[in-house]
Amino acid sequence: MNQGPSPRVQKAATSYPALQSQQGAAWFGKKLLFLIMFAGFSLQMLPAQTINNNGQPKREHSPHRASIYSAVLPGLGQAYNRKYWKIPVIYAGFGAVYYVTSENTREYRKFLEAYRFVVNQDTVPINNDYVGRYNEQQLLSGKNHYRRNLEIGYIVAGVLYILNIIDASVDAHLFYYDVGENLSMRLEPTVLNDPLAAKPVSGVSLTMRF
Repeated sequence: MNQGPSPRVQKAATSYPALQSQQGAAWFGKKLLFLIMFAGFSLQMLPAQTINNNGQPKREHSPHRASIYSAVLPGLGQAYNRKYWKIPVIYAGFGAVYYVTSENTREYRKFLEAYRFVVNQDTVPINNDYVGRYNEQQLLSGKNHYRRNLEIGYIVAGVLYILNIIDASVDAHLFYYDVGENLSMRLEPTVLNDPLAAKPVSGVSLTMRF
C-alpha cells in the first residue's frame, strides 16, 4: 500500500528550491568577482597616452576599442574611458534585472508545474502549494503573466547591454573634446534695431567662444 513519501523526503523536497536559490546566488557572486578581477587585469594592459611634438596628446583613444571592451565585459569600456563611476551603475542595473528575472523564473516554474498537474489530473503528490489554491484558469493566467515578465526582463537586459556599448563608444568619441576655459557660452539681454518698425526692440544675445 502506497503511503506517500516519507517526512524526510518531504523535508528534502521542501528545502530544494531554497538550496537552488542559494547555489544560484553563490554562482552569481563568484562570476561577478571573476569579472571584476578580469577588468582590473585588463586595465593594466591599457596603452598610455603619448604626446606629439606640439605638446598635444595624440588621438589614440579608440571608440572601436571602447565598444569592443564593453561588448566583451560590460563596464570595461567605461574603465577604458576613465569613467569609473559608471561601472557600479551598470552592474546595479544588471543586478536588479537578474534579481527580478530570478523571481519571475521561480514563479513561472511553480505556476507551470501546478498547471500541468491540474490539466493532466495527476494523482502523484507534488510539493507545490499552488495546487488546490488556484483553479485551472488562474494557473494559466499566472503562468502567462510570469512568462511575459520573463520576456520583458530579457529585453531589458539586452537594452542595458547595448546601451553600455553605445555609452562607451560615445564617451570615447568625446574623450579629447575641449571643455577648457576657452570654451564658453553667454546669454544676455540686448537692444536691436528693427528696420521695419523703425525703432529699437528688446532681444536676447547668445555669444559662444571657442
